[in-house]
Amino acid sequence: MDYTLLGNTDIRVSKVCLGTMTYGDQNTQADANDQLDYALSQGINFIDTAEMYPVPPRAETVTRTETILGHWIKTKPRDSFILASKIAGPRRGMHWIRGGPTGLDRDNIRAAVHDSLQRLQTDYLDLYYLHWPERNVPMFGQYQFDPQAELDKDGNPIAWVSMQAQLEALDELIKEGKIRAVGLSNEQPWGLMEFLRIAKERNLPRVAALQNCYNLMNRGMEFGMTEVLYREGISLMAYSPLAFGHLTGKYVDDPQAVGRVTQFLGYAQRYKKPGVPEASKRYTALARAHGLSPTQLALSFVYHRWFVGSTVIGATSMTQLAENVSSYFVKLNADVLAEIEQIHLTMMNPAP
Repeated sequence: MDYTLLGNTDIRVSKVCLGTMTYGDQNTQADANDQLDYALSQGINFIDTAEMYPVPPRAETVTRTETILGHWIKTKPRDSFILASKIAGPRRGMHWIRGGPTGLDRDNIRAAVHDSLQRLQTDYLDLYYLHWPERNVPMFGQYQFDPQAELDKDGNPIAWVSMQAQLEALDELIKEGKIRAVGLSNEQPWGLMEFLRIAKERNLPRVAALQNCYNLMNRGMEFGMTEVLYREGISLMAYSPLAFGHLTGKYVDDPQAVGRVTQFLGYAQRYKKPGVPEASKRYTALARAHGLSPTQLALSFVYHRWFVGSTVIGATSMTQLAENVSSYFVKLNADVLAEIEQIHLTMMNPAP
């Protein structure tokens, strides 16, 4: 396994990160223990979770993932892995999390970190993400900015919690030793640059990592954001590299195959777009024509992009996890990469 530094920090993370959002719904405690132990045995030292997990988010299951992960953590040396979690913000309708939550203000951020640490049975988080922006941005399958969403029901501008206030709350937690580094997730170029500007001007924590969706069907990161990552030295933690299973080929072979898409109907609107089935077919055919599995093609592509710091993978079975990890050692040749670009240019980003 290869390793990289997290942004401008001295935190060393594996190029493959184990995601945990199935724990507590599709996976049991025993499943989680097996996956986590296997990941560490393969050199993966980076574990990703969130207070709202498992997904899809529900009141009945919220926080189960952190709780399950905490039972495993208490049996391991804390310095043997790097742990990331996330705070849920407003605008997602999850009334079961801190009463809304009402915003990414100091009280919400502190309460979220305190509760995550309790569930995870640890004294600190190595990386803490704002799971999505509080302000109005297109996300999770939305792809057009809507100025009308800047206004409340009475037509007045919504008073978002300022980025400065968010960074000040995170700064307190860093000084208290409860988190080591700050990350953003599902963020846009303007937002990332504003956080960086404010941090520099106010001597506040600098964003170290960005966790955004990136896969063969969603390469929107390449429009603007990759330049920011390069010039500012930010690590991309790519999530959804298999596009909710659409890039494994299983739904090409059997549209009713067991998976998140068929088990949780209506979830993940990003992959309900009309171009997704055809893109799945094209990339599946390309992989098989070159003696690769569709999973190997999709994961290797993301793993080895120059701007990807680490890639978040997840699985519901050990067989899946083993293939996902071993795919890191598959390198796509120039011919395959050229064919990927031809498909991309003819059906660009069908799952924005």
